[in-house]
Amino acid sequence: MDSIEVAVDTGKRLITDLTREAESFCRGKGDGLLHVFAPHATAGLALVELGAGTEDDVAEMVDRLLPSDDRYRHRHGSPGHGRDHVLPAIISPSLTIPVLDGRPAFGTWQSLTFVDPNRDNQRRRVRFSLLS
Repeated sequence: MDSIEVAVDTGKRLITDLTREAESFCRGKGDGLLHVFAPHATAGLALVELGAGTEDDVAEMVDRLLPSDDRYRHRHGSPGHGRDHVLPAIISPSLTIPVLDGRPAFGTWQSLTFVDPNRDNQRRRVRFSLLS
């Protein structure tokens, strides 16, 4: 298995595109399975179409399903931060993607995205692992 960890700077964005990083990691590695893992208690990974309003739709969904208020028992950090810790129960912190001839087999409009509402920590990590 080949595995690396990459730094992700979210810059206070909810969604960060990791498609190029995944493609770069897989380049020249033949066929296999790419496993992507976000080792954080507040982040998930999603395959979505970017640039067509999806970013705003995901933000609205997160706000609707997980309001940023004081209803959560987990209360350290910024006000409403408890909801950030519930997000991985809805958006998984890991994905597996087939790799064919050194390229992730994304669908036509799919982009690999890192989803993290946590504004307290903008420096994150993601692990890419390829099983040939």
